[in-house]
Amino acid sequence: MALTWLLLVELGLYASCFICGIVTAASITIVQGNFGGRCILYGLVNYNATASLVGVQSSSSSSLCYFVSAISVMVAVVCFSLSLYWLYSFCIDGEIRRERIGMSLTIAVCGAFLFFLLITGCMLKIGRDSLCNSVIQTVPNITRCEEAQAKKWVSPLRGGRFYDNLHKAETAVWVNFFLWLIIGVLVIVQRRQSSGSKTIVGGPAGGLFSDPGVTAAETEPFFNRPARPQ
Repeated sequence: MALTWLLLVELGLYASCFICGIVTAASITIVQGNFGGRCILYGLVNYNATASLVGVQSSSSSSLCYFVSAISVMVAVVCFSLSLYWLYSFCIDGEIRRERIGMSLTIAVCGAFLFFLLITGCMLKIGRDSLCNSVIQTVPNITRCEEAQAKKWVSPLRGGRFYDNLHKAETAVWVNFFLWLIIGVLVIVQRRQSSGSKTIVGGPAGGLFSDPGVTAAETEPFFNRPARPQ
């Protein structure tokens, strides 16, 4: 199959998904690093009124943030690999041929990524909201979660951009989700186009599926062939 505009759009989407995966993984890793390796999703904070310091009372298991980062990195690696493969194939052969089995595999991968990205997005959304509810209820004189970024945090915690990074990670995950949804639609359209390249030919024995390059003599029923001259 030639490098059509559908495949060009698909390659652009892979590049965008790669960027989204890197942004999510980097943002979550930065937040963990600023909080001493703790995963503050679904966490609770406390406030020291005497020293006017915000601290972390409880946090989630670190594996929760590792899971989010791992899914994002895996999506980024797959997108990067697919982009390199199609570009390499085009540079070597001058065109790209997509087999139906390859497109079916891409659809399966797309479905798996949509499932895991949906779970990841919900985890980030609910976990951030839970943390922000604790911040608003505990820290005085703030009405929005991002205002806590201007407060002083107990050393060695650095909460200067915790909300911004969590919000960035969540946004990147949802963008990644919808991009993979579009990729799935594009691959399904290309798969149907490849299916339509075969035509139905009627004959004495009923309908036969044949490629355009097959001759009429090759599709004749065996017992109806003309007798050989004596």
